[in-house]
Amino acid sequence: MDVSEVKALADRIRAEVAKAIVGQGDTLDLLLITLFSGGHILLEGPPGTAKTLLAQCFAASLGLEFGRIQFTPDLMPGDIIGTNLFNFQTSTFTVSKGPIFCEVLLADEINRTPPKTQAALLEAMQERTVTLDGKSHRLSDRFTVIATQNPIEQQGTYPLPEAQLDRFLFKHVLQYPTEAEELSIVASHGTRTGMTTPAMLGLAPVTGRDMVTAAIAAVSQARLAEPIAGYVVSLVRATRATPDISNGASPRSAAMLAVAARARAALDGRDYVIPDDVKALALPALRHRVLLSPAAEIDGRRVDEVLAALVETIPVPR
Repeated sequence: MDVSEVKALADRIRAEVAKAIVGQGDTLDLLLITLFSGGHILLEGPPGTAKTLLAQCFAASLGLEFGRIQFTPDLMPGDIIGTNLFNFQTSTFTVSKGPIFCEVLLADEINRTPPKTQAALLEAMQERTVTLDGKSHRLSDRFTVIATQNPIEQQGTYPLPEAQLDRFLFKHVLQYPTEAEELSIVASHGTRTGMTTPAMLGLAPVTGRDMVTAAIAAVSQARLAEPIAGYVVSLVRATRATPDISNGASPRSAAMLAVAARARAALDGRDYVIPDDVKALALPALRHRVLLSPAAEIDGRRVDEVLAALVETIPVPR
């Protein structure tokens, strides 16, 4: 597969998801980049903005196995990864796999569960393995986490630790739809109050596991010229030098931003990365990896505002 085929595949996925989802084009693009980069994504937005439905439709269009975990304060790590159960008939232990054994996992309201349970995702997200009673179990190579969190409720929530946030390729903040999009939503979804499924909305797989794997391989071949690589490094290192940020982005974020830029180039039909690929992904790739300084917080500044200003100060390679 070459980059033109990757672009064609992405267009088919977009068209299929559009049968159910109105708008959210930027969110879907980030989901595609996440998939083709082999990463994970955190979606933050108010209730009712179709985060869950979007994840379901995205998985359905890919033909990948979908799993969902509704995070709650009493959820335990074993509820996610599974456990060993004793079989009295055979006098042996058998593995009862948890919902994490899938290919596209929706971690719904991930900030509603305590850190102990959140940490159960760490190994799976980074290594694509889980450990049960000292034995490792391999997850699918296509294992992708789409996590959601609600920003408007603070009671009964547990902020994600920085170590786990750094394992997400992107943090994307969803906005309310435009008036025209909301009218279209009412027209197409205003006939029922219950939750619809991708099958009910007429979605069908347009690709499969092998084709997705081939697309990821094609994306990895996109050229990242030395000046563009230097641009990525300059952006990340600048987050550690500005007084507005007390904790800058990690070296891992630079490598992940480079991978994501390759995927964005492929979605545009190019086999080479340009500075616009890096600039377009800087905010979603870095906003969850930095902490504002106390002075910036007192001044009422926001992370996105600080990062956007910082990006404009870095010279763009020609």
